[in-house]
Amino acid sequence: MQTGFRLNLSPVKEPLGFVKVVEWFTAVIAFATCGGYSGKNVISIFCDGNSNETLSASFSYPFRLNQVLLVESNSTLCNRTVPEAHLVGDSSSSVEFFVAVAVLAFLYCMVALLVYLGYMHVYRDSDFGPMFDFVMTAAFAFLWLVCSSAWARGLQTVKDATGTAGIKSTLGLCTEKDVRCEVTEYASLRSLNISAVFGFLNLIIWAGNAWFVYKETRWHSQKVNARPVAGRGPATVPI
Repeated sequence: MQTGFRLNLSPVKEPLGFVKVVEWFTAVIAFATCGGYSGKNVISIFCDGNSNETLSASFSYPFRLNQVLLVESNSTLCNRTVPEAHLVGDSSSSVEFFVAVAVLAFLYCMVALLVYLGYMHVYRDSDFGPMFDFVMTAAFAFLWLVCSSAWARGLQTVKDATGTAGIKSTLGLCTEKDVRCEVTEYASLRSLNISAVFGFLNLIIWAGNAWFVYKETRWHSQKVNARPVAGRGPATVPI
């Protein structure tokens, strides 16, 4: 059996290779839309009978919000001295896990496409290649489920912490009767929402692709060969 590189573009025209290209593309979008994010919310503090105050809450990947300084120590707001305050919550573990899975999926797609396009004759002539590909595809489908669910929850934490309710919970001044706090300018979270959507989209694509990879394994071929032919009776012995 020849094991050298032989360029063959036909696998890309088949579901096995075409879906892998789609997986590569969606993985790029998943980590690119959240990996470099930064945003800022503007908080307006309306003081009863006094001039209004303005604060800004800047946050970025990996969203360790509890390290984001909202008010410096012994600052004066509404003629009151307020202690140091930070945002609440930490979504770093969920978003870093999400990005790690997306990057690994991106790299695996590149390796798989290299095998499909240059070593498909070796891939289909061996049992190890398709079986390993199937196990990895199923594993990534599971990882997409876990990391997308975790990141969706982490994204909600970011939204809650940087919203009006989250600011009120961390800034004691906002609980006083003559003071009203409100987020008046919101950072766009569109790219973060897109990343979460593409996480679940990757789950669907990888789970669907597992079927096409499974058809390349000997498990599927043995099942097909073992299936009885309908309508065929026992063979007759000639006299």
